[in-house]
Formats: sequence, C-alpha cells, structure tokens
Amino acid sequence: KRTAGVDGRKNLTPTQRMQLVTILRLPEKAPPTRRVWIPKPGSTEQRPLGIPTIHDRAAQALVKLALEPEWEARFEPNSYGFRPGRSAHDAVEAIFVGIHYRDKYVLDADITKCFDRINHQALLTKLHTYPTMRRAIRAWLRAGVLDGADLFPTRSGTPQGGVISPLLANIALHGLESALRRCATQRQGPLKVVRYADDFVVLHPDLAVIERATAAATAWLATLGLELQPSKTRITHTLVPYEGAIGFDFLGFTVRQFRVGQTHSGKYVSNLQGTIRLLGFKTIIKPSRRAVVRHLAAVKEVIRRNRSSRQEAVVHQLNPVMRGWSNYYRSSVAKATFRRLDHLVYEKLRAWAQRRHQHRSRRWVARKYWRLHEGLGWTFGAKNGERLHTYARIPIQWHTKVQGTRSPFDGDWPYWAARLGRHPELPPPVAASLKRQQGKCARCGLHFTLADTLIESDHRIPRARKGADRGGNRQLMHGHCHDSKTAEDPVTLRRWSLDNDQIVEEPDEFERLTSGFVGGSAG
Repeated sequence: KRTAGVDGRKNLTPTQRMQLVTILRLPEKAPPTRRVWIPKPGSTEQRPLGIPTIHDRAAQALVKLALEPEWEARFEPNSYGFRPGRSAHDAVEAIFVGIHYRDKYVLDADITKCFDRINHQALLTKLHTYPTMRRAIRAWLRAGVLDGADLFPTRSGTPQGGVISPLLANIALHGLESALRRCATQRQGPLKVVRYADDFVVLHPDLAVIERATAAATAWLATLGLELQPSKTRITHTLVPYEGAIGFDFLGFTVRQFRVGQTHSGKYVSNLQGTIRLLGFKTIIKPSRRAVVRHLAAVKEVIRRNRSSRQEAVVHQLNPVMRGWSNYYRSSVAKATFRRLDHLVYEKLRAWAQRRHQHRSRRWVARKYWRLHEGLGWTFGAKNGERLHTYARIPIQWHTKVQGTRSPFDGDWPYWAARLGRHPELPPPVAASLKRQQGKCARCGLHFTLADTLIESDHRIPRARKGADRGGNRQLMHGHCHDSKTAEDPVTLRRWSLDNDQIVEEPDEFERLTSGFVGGSAG
C-alpha cells in the first residue's frame, strides 16, 4: 500500500486523486510491476511481490468491483481464501465439521508457486468476460517485472501485490472442489474439500478415495500449468498413525483426534429416536507448534529491540503483537497454550528487567515493573497505567462458519452485520459497540458491511467537554458520517495540516478501525 511502483509514487494528494478519477480508463498496455522481496514467515527464504503503479492499482480496483460480485455468486462453497466475508477461521471450522463425527484420511496439499505459474490463456478463457476488460487483464498479466535495473517478461502467473491478483487466482482454481468430489461414489459417501488460496485438504474415511483424489488434483492442476509441491503434500490420518504421522497443520492450527474414555468422548445422535452414541475420540484443533515458536520469536525480537527503552515503550510495542495473535487463535482449544505463553513471556520480561538492574534483588525488580491490578493480579505495567496484555484473559469464543455459498453481495445486510460483530479478530470494545448498535452506524442508521473499509469510533460527548473514554461514551460510525458529525460539533478540537497546495482539516479525536480483520489470512 505504501510502496512505490515503477513510477516512484507512493501516494497522491487529494487533488491528484480527483484528477485520477477523471482520467481513469482500462488500459490496453500496462507498465511493468516493481519487484520487492519480502521475507517468508518462519523461513529464511524471500518471496517476490509485484507492485503496480498507483494508476494501475486504481484501475485494478475498478475491475475487481465489476468482477467480484459475479464470481462470488459462482465460487464453490468451501473456498475461503482472499474472499470477502470469509476467513481462515471459516476454513478451519469447515474441517472441524467434516471430521467431528468420524475419523478420516487426509490429503494435505500445497500447490507449487501457484501465483507465479498460472497459465495466462487458461485463466483468460475461464474469465470469459467482455473484450475491453479481457484486454486490460491480459495487459496486467503480461506487463513484465522490473527487478532493480533488470526487466523480465511475465509469461505465466499473477503478480503477488496487485489488487486483482488474489481474485484472479481464485478464479483460476475455481472448479477444483467439484473435480475432486467426483472421486467418491454415492455409496462411498461424500468427499470433503476445504481450500484456502493455494492450500487445500481433502477428507474421506476411505484411503483409496484419497489416493484417487491425489491423482485427480494432479491432473486438474496440470491444465492450469500448476502442480502439487511434493515436499508439502502428504496423506495422513486424523486419529491413527499413517506413514509415521497423525493429524495435520493447516493455517497455523494443528488438527488431530485423540482416543478418550467414556467420560470425555464426543457424542452424536445416531437416529430419529434420539439415541446417543459415544464416538470414542475427541477432535482437538489448537495453535500449531510452529506458530507458537514463530510468535515467541517475534515477542523476543520486540524485547531485544527495546533493551534500553522505557517500560511504556515495551508495553506499547508488545501489546499489538500479543493481542493480535491471541485473537486469531481464541476460536480454538488454546487455553493451555495461552497459559504457557504467559509464563514464557513473563520469563523473557523478567530477564529484560533484571538486566537493567543487575545489582538489585529480584524482589526489588519485581516490585518496580509488576503492579497489582484489581481482578488481574500482578501484571507487567508502567506507572502511567498502561499494562501488558495477557493471553489467558482472552476468552475462548467458538467461531460460526459462514453458511454455504453465502455472499456479502446477496443483500442480507443483517446477516453480514451480525457476522462482522462476531469476527474472532475484532477488538472486544468494537465488537461490544457493534452488538449494542445492532450492526448499524450510529449516525445514518445503515448496516455496516464488509465493503466499509473505514469504521471509526466516536465519542458521544466529546472529550473536550469532559466526555469519558469508555465504551458507554463511544459509538461506531462510517468514516464519512464521523467526518460530518465532527464538522458540526462546535467544541471538537482540530489540527490543520498543509498538504501541498491544499489545506486538509483533520479531526483531532478519532480512532481508525479498518476492516482488515475481515477475510483475513492466516497468522
């Protein structure tokens, strides 16, 4: 978003944005994307991003607005990656529903360099759109990549970093679920496919069906110029060892079943008379070991960077990292993991504090940096009242999967507003405000939708008039509604900033709440 394309521009002034609106057209030729290398999470490798120019980003957003509603109505029900209103939590819940009552074999598959190898002609044929849009998309696909001073042609793939690239990848992979479902006969029972972007799993109790699905996936992907990655594709089982492994990892979660006795066994109703039978196992989905190790490394890095910083700075930088991670995993069986993380982070912070006061006792250090908060116990906190977030205080909140082929474009605003308020990664104060307001803007009364990229928190009684900074005095509004209210409020303090040739008025008191938590990726 804040990275320049080949034209060197990172952003536009409001005046330049309005000028862009008047000249925006779908191109027949496009400038190359600028290649930027970023580290892969949990790896020493790097992956390339292709950054388009601002003009191309705007044009791609325009095309996405036109194509997305059509394809959202056509996409298969168990595709969850990079789609509005769908998230990694929906994909994980779909897996839970698929194995909750029966242990199954699993094809855990990954597509090799999916974004880089999609066949352009196969993708354009599947798009089947009108000529002007087809020419624009073909221009972006074949624009080339500028890596430093070297220009490389792009004969396949969709450049990661473009606005429209995730949608094009989903369009290319549309049909995979239907092709794999045909591998199981009616007598063998339905085969479950769950896909998130280029990662997918296939679930079925019959090993022969899973092996047929592996061959079918290989053949189907070959028509797009794609193939399964051997090192990351395997067959396993959810309950018993198969080829030395039990269960699998997906989107940062470990999915596995455990044999248990009658007391802890899962149950199901076996017939219309309501007879309850014991399964003999339980399905457990929890944060993966790799995700925990990676998160601890991120926490350790923040503490290392702040070896000489004040306690307030450490708390301020750690809280978003810890809160974001725990919110992502709070819809799983994570309580034990949360307690363990609290202890490990405490040990790291104790070492940080002791290093600053090497000639003081541990008791003295503890009293200086840990404070007793009512209802919270001893917490790492600064004198200004800012305290460290703790994992264990995050309540476990089970996620409700999106219904079937539901789409945010189906016009059911109450349904989608309610889902927005229950999203696992939504900050609790915002979720409480959404519930209190029944998913509606406090000013215009319209439902918030997934298309609202800016939702702002407003003070009913402005703080300039001694209004409290608490939930009861806060309300959510659309960004433009908040601007209107602020302009009408005579006591709101304002700051003025000079933006090139234009004065821009900015409200002093607002909190930007983006919808990035909706349809998010795995952490």
